[in-house]
Amino acid sequence: MAGFENKPLRFALQAVNYTIFMALVWYFATSPSIKIIADDQAVITIAFSHAGQLREPCRQEELNKLPPNMRKLDDCPRERSPVTIEALLDDQPFYSAALSPPGLFGDGGVDVFHKAKVPAGKHRLSLKMNDSVRIEGFNHQLEQQVNIDPAQILLVGFESEQGFVLSGGRK
Repeated sequence: MAGFENKPLRFALQAVNYTIFMALVWYFATSPSIKIIADDQAVITIAFSHAGQLREPCRQEELNKLPPNMRKLDDCPRERSPVTIEALLDDQPFYSAALSPPGLFGDGGVDVFHKAKVPAGKHRLSLKMNDSVRIEGFNHQLEQQVNIDPAQILLVGFESEQGFVLSGGRK
């Protein structure tokens, strides 16, 4: 098979091919405009992982009843409480869930993820969570006025020491 011997023509055709390819890449990178949400909407995203409290408290066993090689100071069951969460925007619920702990022994943490489109503007955000079957009602709460700009994402997280944490919204 004979090679293509006309090098200037070969380089010119390569330049034309590269130009067409780059023009297509440029067109598809800039021209198709996609709107995920409307101009007057925003997004609230609830995303965190949390392990509920132990379902039962640790039990103190009497050491004298057991043989010496089986004695331990306490017996802690592994099973964790389900996590119940409610989220309200201007007293209207937009997310509610009761999540059971995963795992063979029900001892894992739950992953919470929910995304909701809401109207932009000032709102009263109320978040409630219960992570213990031994406590009635909700043991973690946040109620706060938020101002969400159009096309803004307000992220709701949870820290065990701080409680609910908001990022991305103005107070």
